[in-house]
Amino acid sequence: MFCRNCGKELTGAPEICMNCGAKPMSGTSFCPGCGAPTTPLTEICVKCGARVAKELAGDISPKSRLATTLLAWFLGWVGAHRFYVGKTGTAVVMLILGIAGVATAWVFVGIPILIAVEIWAFVDFIFAVIGRMRDKEGKLIQKW
Repeated sequence: MFCRNCGKELTGAPEICMNCGAKPMSGTSFCPGCGAPTTPLTEICVKCGARVAKELAGDISPKSRLATTLLAWFLGWVGAHRFYVGKTGTAVVMLILGIAGVATAWVFVGIPILIAVEIWAFVDFIFAVIGRMRDKEGKLIQKW
């Protein structure tokens, strides 16, 4: 492991780099895998192929990923998971489409609507499971 701030090799997993005094993963100047110079926009090191981009701590939502996932699985067709994460506009759309689909399913008009809403909820479920769903502020929901 190499310090992202100064590029010096680290032994173990220290809290701070003994060379520069910074937290080892706080910088963006060097690859943590090989110590090669990088830029703040670098996502993958061209020398060793290691992933160097990291979501900032401020970009993580305080919302629960488990709650979002369970709501998307069990109540996704009414948009409960979207209400939970604060996306009320699309949650209301899902709710209206879900209710309209159930109300008109007896004449077979609502079945395609329900299928579309269920696909939408399933895609949201997958995004929640892999930690790529975002809340209303655009922050990733990653904390279980």
